[in-house]
Amino acid sequence: MSGKIITQKQKEFYMNLRNQGDTQELAAAKTGISERSAKRIDKPKPDDFSNNQKKGIKKDPFEQVWLSDLVPLLEKEPTLQAITLLDDLQERFPEQYDISLLRTLQRRVKEWKGINGPEKEVMFRQNHPPGWQGLSDFTHCDSLEVTIRGIHLPHLIYRYYLAFSHWEYPLVVLGGESFTALSEGFQNAHAELGGCPCTHRTDSLAAAYKNEEKSAELDFTTAYEELCAHYSIKPTRNNKGVKHENGSVETSHRHFKSRLNQALMMRGSRDFDLLKDYRQFVQGVATKQNAKRYKAIQEEKIHLQKLPNHRTRDFDLETVRVNSSSIILVRQARYAVPSNLVGNLLKVHVYDDRLECFLGSTLVVTFKRLRWNKGPRPRHINYQFIIPSLARKPQAFRNFVYRDDLFPSYAFQRTWELLDDQLDDRTACKEIVKILKITVDSGKEEEISKYLEGLLLQHVTPRLEDIEKRFGIVHEKIIEITIQPREPSDYDALLNVNEIAGTV
Repeated sequence: MSGKIITQKQKEFYMNLRNQGDTQELAAAKTGISERSAKRIDKPKPDDFSNNQKKGIKKDPFEQVWLSDLVPLLEKEPTLQAITLLDDLQERFPEQYDISLLRTLQRRVKEWKGINGPEKEVMFRQNHPPGWQGLSDFTHCDSLEVTIRGIHLPHLIYRYYLAFSHWEYPLVVLGGESFTALSEGFQNAHAELGGCPCTHRTDSLAAAYKNEEKSAELDFTTAYEELCAHYSIKPTRNNKGVKHENGSVETSHRHFKSRLNQALMMRGSRDFDLLKDYRQFVQGVATKQNAKRYKAIQEEKIHLQKLPNHRTRDFDLETVRVNSSSIILVRQARYAVPSNLVGNLLKVHVYDDRLECFLGSTLVVTFKRLRWNKGPRPRHINYQFIIPSLARKPQAFRNFVYRDDLFPSYAFQRTWELLDDQLDDRTACKEIVKILKITVDSGKEEEISKYLEGLLLQHVTPRLEDIEKRFGIVHEKIIEITIQPREPSDYDALLNVNEIAGTV
């Protein structure tokens, strides 16, 4: 029997025979092992501590306090962390529980929570059939550190996402989670996709839900309800505060921003000349990813609903009156409009990034949207709208509330400062207003600004007569025609000719 390994089954069979009353010798014979092996099996096992000593394992440093002190605390507050328990032990038993024991305690606490801790929430992964569900959400992107001409661009990205094929559509959003941004991105996505799913899922977006009603059925805002109804889509939402129920899009945020960040690194710069350039860049990243999902997307498109014949409203509507200063106030921001609109009511379509102003059904002016965040109200005073009226009253320039907003560039402002310093008050106002009027009439703002910069670098004060000669509109000379008066007898002769012609 020497040299053979005794199996666990043999040990169990031997112990059963011994428990039934067989002698060591008889049980060994029945099992097929030697008496020496039987003696080794019958030998009492050392306790855990002795066994650990043989293995070189130290005694449990928390043996004295685990059951008496730590377990009761965990039973009362199962979310207590090991570091908190260790801090408590160090306060009550100075110099006995060193920070080096933290890892040991963490293992003990983790094991206890796994056996005795409270039940944890279970995630139930869902099957998403094609054409069934689209999802919307916003994600903050300040961490990407994108700039527009060196100026930091605080922004969100609205993302629309199909649960089955993972087709995605991103929209750069400058404001918060507004309905206008949701509606614009939602409709853009479906237009690009060429169809729409049966349901639309969001978390508790302030853009879509009021969030103060107790009943979810009353939570839908009218605008969001109308938006979904227009596309024959059933709106759904996850429970408030439970983001993982919108997990298909939530999880993908991290991956999308990682791809976007990688693309920015490959580009070599996070600065863009124009906002539209950055928007195209973001769209390009999504398009590249969508190309990798081509088969799944094509399969999903078969199951999508048809789009309605036209888009629905994707803006907020405000009605404002143009005041006597040719200014309108929209969402706490001021905008100058053409002076011919003074006194009229304008319908303003408020989008996430722009305002479109209508007089009746005619679009009259468009602005980049400004946002007020405490402090002075922001304003956009376009000098081209103000200067034609100011040219008739140039002396009003000096104390005009928005005077400094009328300068297209620093070169114009510096020119005014020099003229005001070197000329009398009336002449200074008259010259700067005429310079600005020439800029408006000629449409050569950039050229005139560079000309002024050149003079200022030479320490020469720009003057009106020089700018008029260089940039003033040259009118064609009117040709004077002199008509000599006719004698009365000439008309008598004409009458005689007519009489003769009438008798022929």
